[in-house]
Amino acid sequence: MNIKLQTIPLVVVTALFFSMAVPSLAEAKSEINKNWRGIAIKGYDPVAYHEEGKPVKGSSQYEFTWKDAKWRFASAAHRDLFEADPEKYAPRYGGYCAYAVSQGYTASVDPENAWTIFEGKLYLNYNVDVKKTWQKDIPGNIKKADANWPGVLK
Repeated sequence: MNIKLQTIPLVVVTALFFSMAVPSLAEAKSEINKNWRGIAIKGYDPVAYHEEGKPVKGSSQYEFTWKDAKWRFASAAHRDLFEADPEKYAPRYGGYCAYAVSQGYTASVDPENAWTIFEGKLYLNYNVDVKKTWQKDIPGNIKKADANWPGVLK
């Protein structure tokens, strides 16, 4: 028998073994959009958008861990507000681009320039152009994003 023909079953069996024994490399995304150090929304203070009406960089001095992510704040007062009610201050859709979630996928965000407070909730977008698209129909986009969340993480 040809050696090449004998090798084929061995390769197939080996491939099947590893496909069952090795965990999938395509893991679900984290519920919170965070960097490799575990810092949410690129270190911006989520409370500042609500309380100051603008993005403010947080400090490692005022940090709180929630949903397996490190959230940074500009002050102890902001950290304490978040700790008391994180759902009130955290961006919707885990801090992923709200428009992307409305379209069925996730994307990074520009928390300094592409953000919106709508009906008391913080929404982040990929960039200013995407923010403009998001703002053309915020209620409609929220409805679509709500239907897709958290399924887009799979």
